Amino acid sequence: MESSCCIWIRRVKMATTTTSIVFRPTTSSSISPLFAPLRSYKSTLSLFSHIFYPRRSISITATLPLQSSSSPFSQTVHHQCSSSSDGGINSKDSQKIILKGMRYKEFENWVTSQGYRPAQALMLWKLLYGNNSKSIWAHSFEELEGLNKDLTKMISKHAKLKALQVKDIITASDGTRKILFTLDDGLIIETVIIPNGDKGRNTVCVSSQVGCAMNCQFCFTGRMGLRRNLTAEEIVEQAVFARRLFTSTVGPISNVVFMGMGEPLQNIENVMKAADIMVDEQGLHFSPNKVTISTSGLVPQIKRFLRHSKCALAVSLNATTDEVRNWIMPINRKYNLSLLLDTLREELQFKHKYKVLFEYVMLAGVNDSIDDAKRIIDLVKGIPCKINLITFNPHSGSHFQPTADEKMVEFRNILAEGGLTVFMRPSRGDDQMAACGQLGNPADLQAPLLKVPPKFQPSLEPSV
Repeated sequence: MESSCCIWIRRVKMATTTTSIVFRPTTSSSISPLFAPLRSYKSTLSLFSHIFYPRRSISITATLPLQSSSSPFSQTVHHQCSSSSDGGINSKDSQKIILKGMRYKEFENWVTSQGYRPAQALMLWKLLYGNNSKSIWAHSFEELEGLNKDLTKMISKHAKLKALQVKDIITASDGTRKILFTLDDGLIIETVIIPNGDKGRNTVCVSSQVGCAMNCQFCFTGRMGLRRNLTAEEIVEQAVFARRLFTSTVGPISNVVFMGMGEPLQNIENVMKAADIMVDEQGLHFSPNKVTISTSGLVPQIKRFLRHSKCALAVSLNATTDEVRNWIMPINRKYNLSLLLDTLREELQFKHKYKVLFEYVMLAGVNDSIDDAKRIIDLVKGIPCKINLITFNPHSGSHFQPTADEKMVEFRNILAEGGLTVFMRPSRGDDQMAACGQLGNPADLQAPLLKVPPKFQPSLEPSV
């Protein structure tokens, strides 16, 4: 057993709770393989104590500024999960298995290992998930209607039905709902419900991480850095809550987009597992082509995803040159446009009737020129795709401005004339910070803004 002795450096306020933070220096084993260390920040990191906390530590990653073409460097902070009444982990509950973290076969094996029949496992699965308006989406043992009493007793002793707690629900003027969830360790994530009843398509936008390490310059979540990955059950539970809370008011939730907090493919194991659970025909039964996983462009993970998942893929493009993308999306310094697009071109040869969705957040004076539109047509040539033009949603600390509506229309028309399928996505929920790129709470621990290339400074706010 490793020693649990540690030194508390300071206390910082995160979300609405005060959490004790333990700092330790980043080592080569704790750095994401995406990022290489920058020696110039050695002095900055020297303030962290050499501490190792065993088990249940949670990474908080803030992306440091880049001064060269190197990739971002992750600064890791660990905090202890303690037993508490305000969202901390109860030591007794922490030993229980969380049922929503298992694919059906694993779920069935666990139930039968406890001495019960496969048919009872299936009945329990349908009580937890279901796929119609009469489903229970059970969150308590009292809701396990019709289940064998001995099985219910066994489950209550050895398992947990719920991985999240609702902290708040905020409704925007257009009907978009943002749910704030408290995790067992007290951290907060955000999930968005986007009703679109007139088109029969209601969507839940789920988070895959607490924060994000990618530091995309136009994204509020990126200001947080990465706190930790979400588990499969924490991801699945967001979709369960969406159906449980809103099916009766907005109608069936038919679509899932992994476009909330985090870079889904940096948490690929848990994301693919959660997606498998969501599309299970005996459970939530989302159609695979209506479950969309978004990425900023992690090439190795894209290959794995396209080869092993039937779900849809969305790639955040957002620039037509490496110069611009290196600045607004630092991941491009590791996986540049040529590598990213060639990978998609190659991999999609083997996907029948499959189209990738390119997301393009339009930033006034940065990536919205006529030349940019023409370059997109050339860049995506040979890639079965659709283009989604997204209005930039302002937030505190950002120096970008949204492209004017008439210019977006002109941009769209050029793409359409070039033979591309293109859509314009309007903002939803932006008056309550529920829109694309607005989720999260950076608080006091923030990733830095990167240096603006001189030629773009006139296009940004004077404060830059």
